[in-house]
Amino acid sequence: MQDCIRAHGILLATLVNRKTRPKLPMKLIIQIPCYNEAEVLPTTLRNLPRQIEGIDCVEVLVIDDGSTDNTAEVARLSGADHIVRLKRHAGLAEAFKIGLDASLRLGADIIVNTDADEQYKPEDIPALIAPILRGEAELVIGDRGVAEHPHFSPLKRRLQAWGSRVVSQAAGLTIPDATSGFRAMTREVALRTNVLSHYSYTLETLIQAGNHRFAITSVPIRTNPPRRPSRLMRGIGDYLLNSTVTIVRAYTMYRPLRVFTTIGLGLIALGLVPLVRFLVFYFQGRGSGNIQSLILGAVLLIVGFQTILIGLVADLINFNRKLLEEILYRVRLQTNTPPNLKTDDASPLTHKSPPAPGV
Repeated sequence: MQDCIRAHGILLATLVNRKTRPKLPMKLIIQIPCYNEAEVLPTTLRNLPRQIEGIDCVEVLVIDDGSTDNTAEVARLSGADHIVRLKRHAGLAEAFKIGLDASLRLGADIIVNTDADEQYKPEDIPALIAPILRGEAELVIGDRGVAEHPHFSPLKRRLQAWGSRVVSQAAGLTIPDATSGFRAMTREVALRTNVLSHYSYTLETLIQAGNHRFAITSVPIRTNPPRRPSRLMRGIGDYLLNSTVTIVRAYTMYRPLRVFTTIGLGLIALGLVPLVRFLVFYFQGRGSGNIQSLILGAVLLIVGFQTILIGLVADLINFNRKLLEEILYRVRLQTNTPPNLKTDDASPLTHKSPPAPGV
């Protein structure tokens, strides 16, 4: 770990830029969000590749998401290079975000995210980062083949495939497995990534990356049989509700004018139906008995126009969000150290998790 030297102050927008600069050591950090994974973590860490062609240095970062067992201590004894410990359970999305911040601080050129329960085969990490090393992609998603996955029920296979199509449409991409957590990204993608959801990072960050016009691709990967039920998904209904909310919120955040204009035009179209009905009866001399159609049509037209105006305001707010994201990006570029993430040479990283939603 000591021989992994990075030229401080030299930040590359993409790996393609390295071709025109002096060759620098290429550092890969494999980050693993964990919650009560002391039992399986030693096997997972032992199987991770420590030497990969094209990579000068491979390090492992474990994010202990407020575990109540001795996950952090097991990670240290099992050879993890870095450990981030949250003081209380904050959820997968928050752990992922904190892992990205820590990886940036530690000088990662490429970041791979994987699961602690070894759902994904670690032998596929070289294939996952290969498009990045070739300069063909900035974000690579591991494709589990969800439409034919042997460990998924028929209903889950259909829902996963349907959800991936919806996210692909929202992001303007073609991603066959949008919910896969096995992914690799460049430093630039990590710097631009902002996780706002408290549920999961997978869908939101894909829509975000698509709107940033990053080069995104998928590679087929293999998986192991599940060792335990998912802790993130408490049921099909819970998964559908949270995923739908995440997709709608993320898409609306990046395409507010399109969303509100579509809704507004739909309301206006509905309002024209009773209005035309009233006019037909009116010119036939029977308008006095159909005044309710006039009222309903007028209300729908007014609400439709108001919705479009809300879209215009939201679009202006969207420009403000872009400015704030650019400021945040430049701050990260300058510091690479979140103000609430502290460390010293003798102890693991410790992070104070934010209050849970509603607390």
